Amino acid sequence: MNTPNASPATSATTARALLPLTATVLVGAMAALLDTTIVAVALDELARDLAAPVTMIQWVTTSYVLAMTAVIPLVGWSVGRFGARAVWLTALGLFLLGSILCGAAWSAGSLIAFRALQGLGGGMILPVTQLVLARAAGPERLGRVMGTVGFVGQIAPISGPVLGGVLIDGWGWRWIFLVNVPLVLVSMAMTWRWFPRDEERDERRLDLVGLLLLPAGVVALLHALTGLETRAGIGAATLTAVAGAGLLAAFITRSLRRAEASLLDLRLFADRAFRSGTVMMFVLGVTSWGPMFLLPLYYQRLHGLSALDAGLALAPQTLGIALASLLVGRYADRLPPRPLALAGMAAATLGTLPFVFATPDTDALLLSVALLLRGAGFGVASLPVSVAVYRTLRPAAIPHATSASTIVQRIGAATGTALMAVILQAGGFALALTWMFLLTATGLVMAASLPGRK
Repeated sequence: MNTPNASPATSATTARALLPLTATVLVGAMAALLDTTIVAVALDELARDLAAPVTMIQWVTTSYVLAMTAVIPLVGWSVGRFGARAVWLTALGLFLLGSILCGAAWSAGSLIAFRALQGLGGGMILPVTQLVLARAAGPERLGRVMGTVGFVGQIAPISGPVLGGVLIDGWGWRWIFLVNVPLVLVSMAMTWRWFPRDEERDERRLDLVGLLLLPAGVVALLHALTGLETRAGIGAATLTAVAGAGLLAAFITRSLRRAEASLLDLRLFADRAFRSGTVMMFVLGVTSWGPMFLLPLYYQRLHGLSALDAGLALAPQTLGIALASLLVGRYADRLPPRPLALAGMAAATLGTLPFVFATPDTDALLLSVALLLRGAGFGVASLPVSVAVYRTLRPAAIPHATSASTIVQRIGAATGTALMAVILQAGGFALALTWMFLLTATGLVMAASLPGRK
């Protein structure tokens, strides 16, 4: 049996020891997950209260995702150097500070800056959660643990839009950030009791050049994407895109040539299961986060719903994700990733189709059923993708695999958010909803690249 001082790298963690550890990290993760959806229903209120256009207020979401993306490459190195427990407490502290400052923001600019600080903490919380539980569960229990985590983890996104609507309508938008404070404090208290200490340390040096090249390249490409919303900005956007592509190319070339360990271990992409799973995580990031920005505005501006009613309208989607994650966990250990992912993305695509033809007079019940189906599809598809990323890797590669796959997913999330904002600004809701369907259908096609054998 593991003692409190045992390394989490030990694969023989008992069910009795695994339960409180899982509860500890999930309480903290729920705060970060809650923030991904609770803000969605506040964007319309924020745009009015802070006198900011939609193209600017979308950076409240995008800055959070970009900060998460920038810090994720540090997770593998920092866990090896300082231990998962120390990194976990640091992440909780940053997220707590960012949440308090967001609640005190006085302008759109200050809120965007404080959201970036909050994103630095949230960006570490989620991959450390995955890393710790993947180590503790071991390969034989990975699917079941991830299934349970998927269900519990979706409680926050389900509650997010509804809770956000209640807080906004009752006390104002500042409370959507301050609500994180008690959750983070509880997780910190549980960490001191149940989070094990690491005994092993990795003394490899941090790849500082890579840490500069990768985030700068990603930010440049996304900034170029948002610059395409006007014709006047196309020239500057093109130059920015070229610069971003050059920075990413330099990062990839340097990482593959380095004899020492790089910021991200790109050699992991030689593993077919990891490669296809990580590419699919990018697709899922685009197809889930982009609509997360679009749909609340659609319900509030075209259907005239309040923040609370918009949250309730979105609840079927996250309910579908949660139920599917719980049910499919037992099969993820028995079946290869491809059939489950194909079935899930087919359901998600079918559930997205009604929005292409939706009007302000479309029956709300039809759209709720469509969202439930769409969410269930994503729930079925995402779990086998997560398992595929880890299944054929050595235990020592898990921290680096977590960093690489999670950063790719967050880049997809930021890309999807920025893309939906640009399309919405350029062509309105009809064009944006059509693209939401096309991107989901692309995910169905890409799911065929996953391993078809166990």
